[in-house]
Amino acid sequence: MPLIQVDLDRGLYDSSSEAIGSAIHDAQIEALGIPADDRFQVFRPHDSGELKFDAGYNGVDRRTLLLIQVTAVHMYPVAVKRKFFETLVAKLAPLGIRSEDVLISLVENGFEDWYAGK
Repeated sequence: MPLIQVDLDRGLYDSSSEAIGSAIHDAQIEALGIPADDRFQVFRPHDSGELKFDAGYNGVDRRTLLLIQVTAVHMYPVAVKRKFFETLVAKLAPLGIRSEDVLISLVENGFEDWYAGK
């Protein structure tokens, strides 16, 4: 049960949050093999100036920031996580979201760290 938290500009949230949520979920199904009914997402839209980032960090030309934080049980090999990242940015591209503007952080913990209703 990955938990997705998305920080983004309010304008992008207003125009594309449903499509972004679907792209994230579809990438999880495709790359991580999660069940289709395993969708837990929290969107946090921000007003102008609330998202602070270095536009040129690591030689990347960022214009804005779409921050996607994934918390998941430690069970995915590195190759699977990289496939997820690549799949996700590919699914965001048709929405006009540049890969340079996406930052994904996948944090892992154990099964004992979760409670999901039972």
